Amino acid sequence: MRSPRSLTNLADILSSISEYQSEEAILSQSLSNLLSARDPIVASLARLQALVPHLDQLQNEATLLSATVSSTAQTAERVGGRVRSLDEEMRRVREAGDRVGQVMELKTSLAALQTSIESQDWESATLHCARAMSLPLQVISGQFAETAVPTSDSHLPPAQTLQEARERLLAIFQQQFEQASRSRDSTTTSRFFKLFPAIGWEAEGLQAYASFVVDLVRVRAPASAKTSSPLYYITALTALFESIALIVDQHQPVVEKYYGRGKMQSVVARLLEECDRVVKGLLEGWEEERSIKRKISDIADNPPLSMASQISRRQQPSMSLDEDIVDPREIDKVLSEVAGMAGRWNLFKKFLSESLKEGPEKTAAATDPSVSPSDMRSAEVATLEATASHRLFEDVLSSRYIPLELWYTRTTIDKARPVIQFAHRLSNADTSQAPVTTTTPDDVFYILKIVLSRLFSTGSVKTIEQTFEQLRDIMDRDYIGVIKRKLDDVYRTSGSSGPNNRGEKAERENRVAFIASPILLNDLDLSSSHLERLTRDLVANPTINQHFLDVEQPIVKDHITSFSNMVAKFRSALRSGVEQLFNQLMRPKLRNLIQDVYKDVSYILDDDSYSIAEYSDVVRKRFIKAWEGLVDGYKDTFTESNYRLFFGLALDVLLRPWEKFMMGFKFTELGAIRFDRDLRAITTYLSSQTAFGDAREKFLRLQQLSTILNLDSEEDVDEFYNGSGITWKLSSQDARAIAALKL
Repeated sequence: MRSPRSLTNLADILSSISEYQSEEAILSQSLSNLLSARDPIVASLARLQALVPHLDQLQNEATLLSATVSSTAQTAERVGGRVRSLDEEMRRVREAGDRVGQVMELKTSLAALQTSIESQDWESATLHCARAMSLPLQVISGQFAETAVPTSDSHLPPAQTLQEARERLLAIFQQQFEQASRSRDSTTTSRFFKLFPAIGWEAEGLQAYASFVVDLVRVRAPASAKTSSPLYYITALTALFESIALIVDQHQPVVEKYYGRGKMQSVVARLLEECDRVVKGLLEGWEEERSIKRKISDIADNPPLSMASQISRRQQPSMSLDEDIVDPREIDKVLSEVAGMAGRWNLFKKFLSESLKEGPEKTAAATDPSVSPSDMRSAEVATLEATASHRLFEDVLSSRYIPLELWYTRTTIDKARPVIQFAHRLSNADTSQAPVTTTTPDDVFYILKIVLSRLFSTGSVKTIEQTFEQLRDIMDRDYIGVIKRKLDDVYRTSGSSGPNNRGEKAERENRVAFIASPILLNDLDLSSSHLERLTRDLVANPTINQHFLDVEQPIVKDHITSFSNMVAKFRSALRSGVEQLFNQLMRPKLRNLIQDVYKDVSYILDDDSYSIAEYSDVVRKRFIKAWEGLVDGYKDTFTESNYRLFFGLALDVLLRPWEKFMMGFKFTELGAIRFDRDLRAITTYLSSQTAFGDAREKFLRLQQLSTILNLDSEEDVDEFYNGSGITWKLSSQDARAIAALKL
């Protein structure tokens, strides 16, 4: 509110008075409300005053109860303290009694141990030693035991006495085990083998056992065996690995029974050391006996011949194509031997990894999709891959097997494919079948199947990865590339005739191209089919399951799938070759086919001219005669898929000009009917010439053109186009232009 001193005129004064009156009314209303609420407050205060005596009484009772409980609690605390003291004293008495009992047991066990040793009762000695060792260390080394246990016969502290007894038993057990091992006494060997872990000499027992089994697996070649035998080294390695596998299979349950799960691994590690020694000697002997370094040098100095080098050699009469500086058959024998040796190692490695791994844990990891294959590789596999044997075999595969295998593949493919001269190609062609092919695809993919089967038998994922990568290059460069160059040579020769060399020479060269090109294209088609079947068979080949670990099998199958992508390269080269052949031989002849078929043909027909056209059937007869003259021989020469591609190219080239040519005609109603009948007759004929049914689909635009031409005169084209439900290949503008052709 404003201060009265600041009011200077009547209006301000009246306004201020009004505000004061409003404030007065509000205050009066508040006072009235307070006075009206006084009675409930007074009643509540009265009720509170009535509770005061009761609260005072409760306070007095609580004070008395507290005094009584405090006295009782103090008494209970004194009694409880005495009870706890008694319990502690009893605990100490029991502990002392237990300690005395343990010391007495220790003394008794040590005495019985000495007696058993003197009487050479080794089982009883082991039992008493184990009982003494089972006592707590603080008991054995405690002051009370050191005072109570020693006797006049054994005055040493019990811990020292026990350790000396253990060492004495260890020496005795080792001596007895070694004697039994030399005499091949299996009963005594098993007897002492079981005693080592009971007295705490587990590692020493396993070491003695490992030395024993190493003697069992030492391989000696039979006197009749000769290192020159192709099976000598494979047989020696097989005998080595089988003897170790037999020991693991028979002895692992015994070792794990007395020593615990996983304890066989230390024995296997010792066996693998012996295995490394034997494998190294065998591989060194193999390299020397088979003159591997010389063979590697020979193939490096005499790589497979390229096409250019073949041509230059053919131009030198003094050099023979069949002259082999390096005999592929010798290389094939060496490769089979390497693959056999490496395959035996990887089979052995797979057996050991599966025998030594922990079942439940590995199963859980294998079923967990979040675990990658690299994480699933067990410690056992890592241990095996760290051995010298594994490194030796991987080195042999990478430095010996892969170069020899690639050389062998390129050389045999080079010998399998027909040479460039046309006469030689015909001599390799299989004319007993139609379509005509050479023996090249069968020979090459038979070789490739042998190479890949041998590759998988090595059991090495690393080798498969490296070899597949280079095999793709070989197939691309030395097989697909060679066929493509042969096709280019044929087309270049047949297309090299100048304008002055027409006639008989040009016809002869085109005939050469007609005969030679389909054979090469059929080879490509057959090759793609062979490759698809080969990769499909490889994926289902049981060799993968036999030679590779579970975590490696998907990796191997991925490499096969990647190799199968070569099919696309075959298809691409095939399509390019067919198109080139088509452009060379067929496309020029198709340019005037439609004009010749429709020469002097009119579709402005009345009843008489329609009857004449129906009787003569000129369009169908001319088309069939011209078409058969063009494609004569191709169907029997090509494979089905090649002919399908060739046939489709012909229709593609023919139909667009045909459609445009028909736009130059005029049609009466009968003429449109005649055109439809001609078109259907030609379509039916072309469909009957093939088994794959592509003709009708390619004629859709012409058939739709005929449909529009045969609409009733009163029917609107746009309405029919939009409401017919037909999937149109023609645009609405095309439809109106076609309808305008009718008279």
